Amino acid sequence: MRRLTGMAWGCLAASAALMTLATAAQAEEVDTPFPIAPPAAMLADGIPPIPQTLASETRPYLEFRTAGFVGWNPADRSMLITTRFANVAQLHQVRSAGAARQQISFEEEPVANGSWSPDGSMLLVEKDAGGNEVAQIYALDKGRLTLLTDGKSRHALGPWSKDGKLLAYASNQRTGIYNDIYVTDPRDPKTARMLMATESGGWAAIDFAPNNRDLLVFNYISVTDSQLHIIDVESGAIRQVTRDTVQVAYGNLAFAPDGRLWVSCDRDSDVQRLGILDTGTGVFTPMIDGGRWDISSFAISKDGDTIAYVVNEAGFSKLYIYDVASGIARAVTGLPPGDIGARMSFAPWGTLGFTVYSNQTPGDAYSLDPATLAVTRWTESETGGLDPAINVLPELVEIKSFDGEPISGLLYRPDPVRHPGKRPLIMSIHGGPEGQATAGFIGRNNYLVNELGIALFYPNVRGSTGFGKRFVSLDNGPFRRENSVKDIGAFLDRLAKYKTLDAKRFGVTGGSYGGYMCYASAIRYARQFNAASCIVAISNFVTFLENTEEYRRDLRRVEYGDERIPEQRAKLEAISPLARVDELKMPLLVVTGANDPRVPASEADQIIDAVRSRGGIAWHLLARNEGHGFRRKENGDFLFWTTLAFWQRYLLRDGKQP
Repeated sequence: MRRLTGMAWGCLAASAALMTLATAAQAEEVDTPFPIAPPAAMLADGIPPIPQTLASETRPYLEFRTAGFVGWNPADRSMLITTRFANVAQLHQVRSAGAARQQISFEEEPVANGSWSPDGSMLLVEKDAGGNEVAQIYALDKGRLTLLTDGKSRHALGPWSKDGKLLAYASNQRTGIYNDIYVTDPRDPKTARMLMATESGGWAAIDFAPNNRDLLVFNYISVTDSQLHIIDVESGAIRQVTRDTVQVAYGNLAFAPDGRLWVSCDRDSDVQRLGILDTGTGVFTPMIDGGRWDISSFAISKDGDTIAYVVNEAGFSKLYIYDVASGIARAVTGLPPGDIGARMSFAPWGTLGFTVYSNQTPGDAYSLDPATLAVTRWTESETGGLDPAINVLPELVEIKSFDGEPISGLLYRPDPVRHPGKRPLIMSIHGGPEGQATAGFIGRNNYLVNELGIALFYPNVRGSTGFGKRFVSLDNGPFRRENSVKDIGAFLDRLAKYKTLDAKRFGVTGGSYGGYMCYASAIRYARQFNAASCIVAISNFVTFLENTEEYRRDLRRVEYGDERIPEQRAKLEAISPLARVDELKMPLLVVTGANDPRVPASEADQIIDAVRSRGGIAWHLLARNEGHGFRRKENGDFLFWTTLAFWQRYLLRDGKQP
């Protein structure tokens, strides 16, 4: 990362237009008398001035909100949600369906995670600084935060005991690296004590048993391998619950009121099924399955009679209500088509709360009566005065890749009446790689589809979650990594045959691991793509593994390969975009957060320097108050305007690079 003093940052921010003009030799000269100034914490390097007209033209598409369900207040029956009214998301309460969203946290940094005590007397929240993911735990009362942790270590808020006397959490306080397990009475932070010292970064506290003594903890080893333990919080005794002889991925886990442990896992299955795990013997008894699809989340009612669960069908969510006594499941209808968020819980009075994200509803909180299956929308988030019903819904594209492997993706096509003829397309590749493109709200990108007539395609290449453990493992290690890049080629071949798409005007973007895929696709498919916008992206697997935060390294080595092993190191170097930068000819937009603990900003610096030293075009945005992605509205808006200017220059012409 290029290091700048505070004064230098201020000068750069104040004279952004002059600075960008100084390096705009890479780009065309433009007459922009009133450019948009970057936010104060944003470095716009090598980027021509962004015309003010973009702000006015796009403004309605930027003034949207989403609301996400967080939990229920047991004391007053209000719903806790997260939404944004200013620059960053904060916690709000909604007292009844359709009532006002009353803001209850007022921080400069986002506050999106909160947990009420079982009696509703205390609300705990998490907050980091500048996207550094070094979260602290606070008590929130009357708009003020009281720090409960040490203020410098990384913490992860865990469960309350059922009687509300204890809170469990994970922290790297002991080593500065690994997640140890702690409990505390949050009313007296001095009572905090470590229950379990660990030697990896994948540990988390999950749930207390009804006896308030047994604490379930989880060790994430890889996307296909995890282990469960139970800690006696009184004696400190630890026992391993799972002793699988093959790798098993445990997803969601929760104790029922009768003490039985319900889990979703892929034991003896390619997909995640829901069932009961005997904590004494480790025997798993499947009770519910989603056919060939994963059960992606579930919640148990407080009386234990009802389970709500979500089936993930190629990125589209289906909600079901399961009666434990009869074993009968009923499908919930009347929800917008899209993605149901992972946070879902029953209130003590029996109502289910959850979030639905759909491109025709921007993301809102809902409740469900499990007896009648009646759905109630609690929030109706604004969309800048635009009618969200005009937004297109995605269509599922299913093909076979170069080796016959079935792969799929989601295609958003512009209205052919408003935008006739062949349309340009941007392919947007998800991160992870253990992630998935789902049918949610695409936010600002609706401007591209609705107003500019650009089609958007979100591929789920091999290695994506949601399609079974065999599929998610197909890209593991350095020697199979490029097969996922070849999947992009298969999609390109199919999309080029669409009569409504202009194969001469295709662009590619992606974030995190999707950023690596962005670079790699721009290199391998230089004739098919015109330009690439790569966000918080891996440019060299070896330097990434050496510089990502230490607690993450072993987790990432399982996925990508181990750079300490000479044979794997050589292959990791060979497949890295930096090693093939001579082939990276198309214009680049590179986006970075200075505080990113996952993909350090140095990953961007080295590829920008390499591209520019060879005479290539590389626009660069660096936000010093962001981490692995942009959470602040002002930064997100400027990123969108910059990206839009980039696509207008290098994609929306006649398909030829200037």
